[in-house]
Amino acid sequence: MTTTSVSKGCFVFKPSAKKKKTCLTAADYFNEGLKDSEDSMKRFKSCQLLWQQMKSQTEQLQEELNKKLFDNLISFLRKSHSDFNEKKEDWSCRMRSNEIPTAALVLGVNVTDHELTFNSLSDVLHDTVTPFVVLLQSKECPGIKQLLQKVLTQLMGCSSDMEFDEEEDHVTVSQRKTHFSLASLASWYQKATKKTTSPKKKRSSSSTMHWQSPPVIVIFKDLESFTARVLQEFIIISSRYIKNLPMVLVFGIATSPMMIHRLLSHSVSSLLCIELFQSLSCTEHLATVVDKLLLSNHFPFKLSGKVLQVLITIFLYHDFSVRNFIKGLQLSVEEHFFTQPLSVLCCPLPKAKKRLQNFSHAQCENIRHLSSFMSFVESQTPDNQVKLLTDDEYLKEMALTFIEDLHSYHENFTPVLRCLHYFTSILPKYPLGKQIRELYCACLEKKVWETEDYSSALLLLRMLAKDELMATLQKCVEVLKPYSGKQLGNALEKLEEFLVLFQSLEVENAGPVEVEDSSPQKSLQKKTDLYQLQKTLMEMKETRRSKKLTRFESIRLEVVDFIDSLVREYLPPPEMNTLHEVLYFSAASTLRKHLNAAPRIALHTALNNPASYLKSLASEGGSICSAAPDICIAYKLHLECGRLINLYDWLEAFATVVSAAEGGDCDSSKQIDDVTHARFIRAVSELELLGFVKATKQKTDHVARLTWGGC
Repeated sequence: MTTTSVSKGCFVFKPSAKKKKTCLTAADYFNEGLKDSEDSMKRFKSCQLLWQQMKSQTEQLQEELNKKLFDNLISFLRKSHSDFNEKKEDWSCRMRSNEIPTAALVLGVNVTDHELTFNSLSDVLHDTVTPFVVLLQSKECPGIKQLLQKVLTQLMGCSSDMEFDEEEDHVTVSQRKTHFSLASLASWYQKATKKTTSPKKKRSSSSTMHWQSPPVIVIFKDLESFTARVLQEFIIISSRYIKNLPMVLVFGIATSPMMIHRLLSHSVSSLLCIELFQSLSCTEHLATVVDKLLLSNHFPFKLSGKVLQVLITIFLYHDFSVRNFIKGLQLSVEEHFFTQPLSVLCCPLPKAKKRLQNFSHAQCENIRHLSSFMSFVESQTPDNQVKLLTDDEYLKEMALTFIEDLHSYHENFTPVLRCLHYFTSILPKYPLGKQIRELYCACLEKKVWETEDYSSALLLLRMLAKDELMATLQKCVEVLKPYSGKQLGNALEKLEEFLVLFQSLEVENAGPVEVEDSSPQKSLQKKTDLYQLQKTLMEMKETRRSKKLTRFESIRLEVVDFIDSLVREYLPPPEMNTLHEVLYFSAASTLRKHLNAAPRIALHTALNNPASYLKSLASEGGSICSAAPDICIAYKLHLECGRLINLYDWLEAFATVVSAAEGGDCDSSKQIDDVTHARFIRAVSELELLGFVKATKQKTDHVARLTWGGC
C-alpha cells in the first residue's frame, strides 16, 4: 500500500483481519525450541500433567504442615476474643484492659517461604474467623502515617462482606481518605458490626463462618525490618482503643522472639500479651517434600544423584527455601522433557507401553543413541548386536523389558532404602547420614556398599542391642507389608522370622555357652615367671578366638548379613539400568547454570563479547567491534587503561571507534560532535551504575577504574 502526497504527513492503516497475530501459548514456545519435533505435543502434555500432579502434592503437603500451626493460632484468637464477645465494654478477663493480644510466629530464616505462609494464613483467617485481616510489609510502612493509611485502606475493602449501607457511610468513607486515625477505624468498626447483627439485615454467604464481633487482625510479615519508632507508636495508639476495637497483632519473626524486646521498649512491650508459636523447621519441611515427591512411586520422573545434590546444596548453603527447591524441581522436569526426545516414555507404565509400540524408526534410532543402550549392545553376542541395531520390532520388545525393569527397580528401591535408613539412623555419628535424603544421594551416586561409611555402619550394626534391633526390624516389617505379594514378599517373611526368633529368646532366656573355667585367668593370680606369663597370655588369646557366639549374637549377624544382601540386590545406582535416561534427569551443569547465577561473569561476557548474546554481531576475538553497543565499546576501551582513566582520552578513543562504524573520518583532530559526546556520557554513566568506574577527587577530569586487572 503506497501513498503519494505533496506535503509530508502521517498516514494510519488499520491492519486487516487476516494479518492478526495469534497469541502464542506455552505449548508453542515449548514445541518451537525442540530439535526433534516428533511427539512434541505428547512431551509437552506429559510434562504439564506430571508437574500439575507434583504441584498439587506440594500444595497438599503445605496445607498439612501448616494445619497444626494455624489451629493453635485460631485457638489463641478464640481465647483472646471470648471476653470481648461477652463483655463488649470491658475486655479484661484474660489480660489487662489496655493489653493487645499478640501472636509471635517464629517462621525461620527461609524468608522467601514466608509470603506463601502468610497468604495461606490470611485466607484461613478470612474464611473462618474475621473479614478484617491486614497484611503489612516494612517497605510499605516507613512512617506511622503510611502504616495507618495501609491498615485503613485494606479494611475499607472488607466492608462489602459486612453488607452495610454505602449511602449512609459515604461521608465517613470520604473522611477516612483524608484523615487516617484509629478513632475513625473504631467508629467504622462499630457501625460495620452493628449492621451485621441487625435483624433486618441478612449476613452474606462469606460472613456466615465469621465470629460475632470479629477481631481486627494486623499481620506484620517482617517484624525485624520495621522501624522501632513506627511499631512503638502504633502499639501505643492501638492500646488506647482496645476497649472499642478488638485488635490482634501477629508478628512474623525470622530470627528469634528476642527481636520483639530489642525493637520495643519495656513500657511498650508491656502493652502486649504475647504468645509464641513455632512453625515446622525448613529442614523437616524439605525432608517431607523429598519423601513425598522424589521417593514416591506415583511419579515416574526421577533426579540423578548430582542433580539432587545441586538442589540440596543450594538449599543448605544459600536460602533454606523449600519454595526455591520446588522451583528447581520444576525446572528439572521442564528441562528433561524439553531436551530428552524419549521423555514421552516418562509416564505411567501402561501409557508408556502403548507409546513404545507406536514408535517410528527415528524414535528407535534415539533409543540406539543412548549411552546405556550402547553399553548393553556391547555386552551382547554379535548376532544379537546386529538384531538390536537393525530390527526395530525386536528393539521395541527389548526396550519394553527395560522400561518394565526400571519401574520394578523403583518399586523395590524405595522400601529397601527406608529399611536401611531405619538401621543407620540409630547409629552413633550417623555414618550414612541422619536424614534419608543423604542416604538417597549416596545410593544414587555410587554403589553404596563399596564405601567406607557403609562398612563402618555394618560394624556398628553387628553390636546393636536387642531392643534397638527388634524395634528397627518391626519398622522394616511395617514398610514391607504392602509388598507382601510382590518381589519383596520373601524379604518380609525373612524379617518376620527374625522377629519370632528374638521373641523366643526372651522366653527361653538363652545365655552364652560357657567355656570351662580351667581358666588361664586364674593362673595370672599365681606367682609366675616371664615364660609362664607369656604362655598364659597366649592361651587367653586363643580362648577368645575360639569362644562360641551366643544365640542372640548369631541371629544378629544373620540379620545384618540379610540387610546387606538386600542392599546389594535392590540399591544399585540407577546408571546400572538400561534406558535410565528416559526417567532420570542428569544435566546438573545446566541446572547449576540456571539456579546458581554468576552475574559478574555474565556481565563481563556480555560487555566484552556482545556477540555471545547479540547474534547479529560477528565475534572479532579481542578486537573492538565498531558495530557493538556504546557501553560495550566504552567497556573494552576502559580495559586498556590503568587505575585512573582520563575522560578526554577515553572520549577521543570512543569517537574514533564510533566514526569508523559510521564510515566517517577517523581524524582525531576533528571536533567531536554533540551526538557522539552524548552517547559517550550515557555509556560512562551506565558503567558507573554497574560499578566499573567511579568519580575520584585526585583528578577532576579522571575517573577511577574499579575492575580487576588495573595497574
